Amino acid sequence: MASDREVLREIWDGNIPVCFQLDPDEEGLQKSESFYLMIPRLSYFPIVTEKVKKHFLRFVPNEYQDNEMWLSYNGTPLKWHYPIGVLFDLFNVGEDSTLPWALTVHFTKFPDDVIFRCPNRETVEAHFMASLKEADVLKHRGTVMQNMQKKDHTQLWLGLVNDKFDQFWAVNRRLMEQGSDQEGDFKHIPIRCYNEDGTYRQKLVTPISTSAENGAGQKRTVQDLLNEFSTPVRKAVSAKTHGITLPEDTPLQWLSEHMSYPDNFLHICLTFEAVAA
Repeated sequence: MASDREVLREIWDGNIPVCFQLDPDEEGLQKSESFYLMIPRLSYFPIVTEKVKKHFLRFVPNEYQDNEMWLSYNGTPLKWHYPIGVLFDLFNVGEDSTLPWALTVHFTKFPDDVIFRCPNRETVEAHFMASLKEADVLKHRGTVMQNMQKKDHTQLWLGLVNDKFDQFWAVNRRLMEQGSDQEGDFKHIPIRCYNEDGTYRQKLVTPISTSAENGAGQKRTVQDLLNEFSTPVRKAVSAKTHGITLPEDTPLQWLSEHMSYPDNFLHICLTFEAVAA
């Protein structure tokens, strides 16, 4: 792995200012003051919103006190199992792009058809560890996670929860340094590419081209990724992660090593344009 530690640190320190507001249209809820919080891009909402829930429970009727809190943006329920930075890049765009990010807090009418239930932090941890293991299967056939001890898995989780860069990377570097070939490249790049509606697609993407047409043996780049996820009717024209529009010549291997989220996936938001008939 290249030693671009400053890049890793900048990505880790990314935060978003958020204004949480209680839904004024939910029955029985009292008017309340907004709650402001700086939250890490790399985390998940259930990890960082305990203070938010505690603040608003004072304005919630007793019969709703045990209900699961959920969030929405401009009427769209936010999926807690997406990293916060991904949700921000997906929905806070264009004319709606403002700071602080204004989110609505709900305690009733949970949208079961859109969001998974999240009864506790253990649910988030299980999701996070499953994603880590899937990424390791793609990169190293699962060997790195299998050879770790339980305490290593715990250290990865606690590093994320407690926002401790050194604690997390002391273990995570092992998932980034061990390549699958003599050049240190991964077998596949763990990547999820998101459409504007918040759905994503996932394909097997190699860091090195194997096609003579695309230059066999060449490092694959963001441009190759845009080509991979384009369709006959829609062309992918730009890719963004961590709020950054990625240069088209950026190697995917470097991106995976330095700009993956803690779950070791690259989460890329794509912009499309219609293909002329």
